[in-house]
Amino acid sequence: MGAGRVGTTLAETLESQGHSVAIIDSNADAFRRLSPDFSGRRVTGMGFDRDALTQAGIEEAYAFAAVSSGDNSNILAARVVRERFNVENVVARIYDAGRAELYSRLGIPTVATVRWTADQMLRRLMPARELTEFTDSSGQIALVEMELHTAWIGRPIEELESACGARVAYLTRWGVGEGVSPHTVLQENDVAHMVCPPAQANAVQRVLATPPGGNP
Repeated sequence: MGAGRVGTTLAETLESQGHSVAIIDSNADAFRRLSPDFSGRRVTGMGFDRDALTQAGIEEAYAFAAVSSGDNSNILAARVVRERFNVENVVARIYDAGRAELYSRLGIPTVATVRWTADQMLRRLMPARELTEFTDSSGQIALVEMELHTAWIGRPIEELESACGARVAYLTRWGVGEGVSPHTVLQENDVAHMVCPPAQANAVQRVLATPPGGNP
């Protein structure tokens, strides 16, 4: 739902990956942002309207993204799709970070646009800063991208996990995600994606930003 820049980019990306896609917008002119090669359905209507959703094929949908410019519309559409059409994979874009956290705790995965943008900017301004990539609906577990001090190069994952008290979910190695085992040895330019409670993310990053043993 939403044929703005984000919505059309999502739609075209998904279609390029072989998925069948439908895009809904209340303004038919918005579909002009789509590439001429886009072959998915274009539905003019409100994303929380049952008829518009049905026309878009919601009853057969695997996933639904609400990315219009309105927080209320996105949340309402996400709830309708989740609760009435039983689509499990639903996400809503929310500009209000406080509301995004609330809805996330209620079981509606959200992307807080302003917070995400600020995090991305800070990530590039401030070295050794953690970046939360995902928080579960209960708010108890987060997947966090961490920077590693160069002294960790050549050390096994199990040593890193023991030092910081968090688990490594996977590494990004030269731009490619890579699974790990306790014996995986860290290499230059590795980025660690850690699983930990959100409240502990800062402490984990402080450990990983210093050499093993904690000496700067």
